[in-house]
Amino acid sequence: MTEPVSVGVLSLHNSKETKAILNAVNELGHQGTWLREENIVISIEGEDGVRLEPDVDVVCNRLLLSNTEQPCELLGLAKSFSRLRPTLNRPTNVLTAFHKFATATALADTDVRLPDALLALDSDRLNEERKRFGDEVVYKTAIGTHGGGTWKIGPDEQVNPRVGDRYAFLQDLIERDESRHQDLRIYVVDGEIIGSMRRFAPENDWRTNVALGGDVEGVDDLPENARKMAISAADHLGLDYAGVDLVEGVDGWYLLEVNPTAGFKGLFKATGISPAPHIAKLAIETAGGEVDDEQVEKLSRTLDDSTPPDTPTRSRTRREEPKTIGYTEEVLVSGTSGTERVIAKSDTGASRTSIDTRLAADIGAGPIKSMTKIRSGSVKSGKARPVVDIVVGVGGDRHTVAASLEDRSHMNYPMILGRDILGQYQIDVQRRFEEDSADGPNVEEEE
Repeated sequence: MTEPVSVGVLSLHNSKETKAILNAVNELGHQGTWLREENIVISIEGEDGVRLEPDVDVVCNRLLLSNTEQPCELLGLAKSFSRLRPTLNRPTNVLTAFHKFATATALADTDVRLPDALLALDSDRLNEERKRFGDEVVYKTAIGTHGGGTWKIGPDEQVNPRVGDRYAFLQDLIERDESRHQDLRIYVVDGEIIGSMRRFAPENDWRTNVALGGDVEGVDDLPENARKMAISAADHLGLDYAGVDLVEGVDGWYLLEVNPTAGFKGLFKATGISPAPHIAKLAIETAGGEVDDEQVEKLSRTLDDSTPPDTPTRSRTRREEPKTIGYTEEVLVSGTSGTERVIAKSDTGASRTSIDTRLAADIGAGPIKSMTKIRSGSVKSGKARPVVDIVVGVGGDRHTVAASLEDRSHMNYPMILGRDILGQYQIDVQRRFEEDSADGPNVEEEE
């Protein structure tokens, strides 16, 4: 048996997947190290070269680029590591994979089948080309996560080349005559399929993401052409591990996207298989270490996402404090055809964000995906309101939420931020955006 090696997992967020990989490394007899803000040091020291702390032998890249406003900062950090140590999911390849249109262009001349798609930076050209996609078309941001920034668009709806600060494109809607929309998530590690599952859209939706409430079931009889397509997609993109999403049309399988930081929760729920030990094995062997294959298979039947020992905690409390926003806050709200900057009120008593109907029409919020019942005042039965998808930018963060529509023309604020957004912030009820703004109105609202 060779000497133990040290595997660093590069992840700046509190990730269950990161914990699972580190625990698997430790269980396999090697040293797992969480590379995070509290312990990363890269020092350039003249003739002595570059010193890395912690001094790991190999790096697993688990940086979430989709969740940040500045992905180039994280790409630069990952690139620095990849210059110093062997790195799984190299940043250059991740850059292609996390941008959905770049993924499509990279795979366009391969054996991987793709839905027709169109990206145009001019609004007139984008809408002019819209008719080639039929009555319904998928409209999505090039960078997105958890199903956020994805809409099904009808024939009379106009769209913009951007949703907020992100480019968006059109893509053929691939569907079979199913009562409930579904697709396949196939997890690939080192050119081998670890597990696969069907994902079903929740009621009143067509997106299958687990984060949106979709159901999952394991797949034991994975079609051979789907298997080959998933492996080929990961290989062409140069990814060591990835979740590959496919959808079946009437004429076969198509690739939707490839996720270089796909989660494990849904897959483990559906199949009882965790990719973490397989990723740990690949990292250990890349660094020259050895593992027991039988132990890898045994560990893959559990998902240990407890906090690993020796996790750095210095300054953790200070760093993980949520941001503070005011009782009223300026936000960016986006739909399929526009973006507006408005003042919204924070309401911790509201479970769901709500938006004025006129504002929703201006930005192209929708389409209506369901109805929700709102209890108000002494009306015990509540009132039913339509629910639409919007993207809300708060203090540099992006949130895709299902907001309720209401006529707020008689109120001072066109939006209410509910707990679906406020759960990630601290609220300073004494702070008002209007008071902080040099020329903004100073108003109060009764509701």
